[in-house]
Amino acid sequence: MAFEDGKKLKIFTGNANPELAKEICDYLGLPLGKAHVGRFNNGEVQVMIDESVRGKDVFVVQPTSYPVNDNLVELLVIADALKRASARHITAVVPYYGYARQDRKTRGREPITSKLVADLMQTAGITRLVTIDLHAGQIQGFFNVPVDHLLGAGIIAKYINEKQMKDVIVVSPDLGGVTRARDLADRIDAPIAIIEKKRPEPGVAKVMNLIGNVEGKNCIVIDDIVDTAGSLVEGAKALQEFGAKSVTACVTHGVLTNPACERIANSNISELILTNTIPLPPEAKNLHTITSLSVAPLLGEAIMRIFHEVSVSNLFDK
Repeated sequence: MAFEDGKKLKIFTGNANPELAKEICDYLGLPLGKAHVGRFNNGEVQVMIDESVRGKDVFVVQPTSYPVNDNLVELLVIADALKRASARHITAVVPYYGYARQDRKTRGREPITSKLVADLMQTAGITRLVTIDLHAGQIQGFFNVPVDHLLGAGIIAKYINEKQMKDVIVVSPDLGGVTRARDLADRIDAPIAIIEKKRPEPGVAKVMNLIGNVEGKNCIVIDDIVDTAGSLVEGAKALQEFGAKSVTACVTHGVLTNPACERIANSNISELILTNTIPLPPEAKNLHTITSLSVAPLLGEAIMRIFHEVSVSNLFDK
């Protein structure tokens, strides 16, 4: 598809996920905006916008994934450059919102860093945010500009339905993910189960109980983020012990910090389904169990609707 008003719409990208930005441009039939995003000799971010954006609606594709601080500062500096170049609207397309897990105070003298990031984005000139599967939905309330919170479940459900799996049950890896699990279960017409676990310390999870029956079932574990994969692998192991026939994991954001890939390779997870909100690390590309699904069509549709000022709400279910 292509825009008749393409000259009024510009899409730029930083260095976080240029491949996704190009996929979005290909979907929309638009060229990627001309800009240089690099570094000065002292490591400071250098941005030069190499075409006019005066009066244009500009979208900047930049997940704030690893290296989080570098990618975040790139986004802020790009937004500032566009604002000073008289762009009409600046929409940050941030498929993965870094610092999302720091959304509240769990003990004294802790920051709420996801709120700080929201403030920084708005100060830099961002007038709208498009994101996918926020770790905590209340982060939308940290912004005083519109936030379009898209869901990755539709992309994952389509892939699973195409596989025509039998005896499927959707599993939430914890009590907090029940809503996400129910959403996917409704899309693929399957029951759900819930893993009850506790976290004795950050990054460590211990399975305590299973709510539901997974014996002889093909389990689909759904989550928003896989980081070190410790919780995911332990949950998959527990499901096997409860009699599961197989375990497939579906995660929107594949952060995959060490030793995630090693843990997944040595686990009983038959397939790890991710989306390309974050580029896969090199070691993950060598894992035959990992499948990557593209979010470019979903984001492209959102951009088109925002630009034409029509409803985006039905995309929340896609």
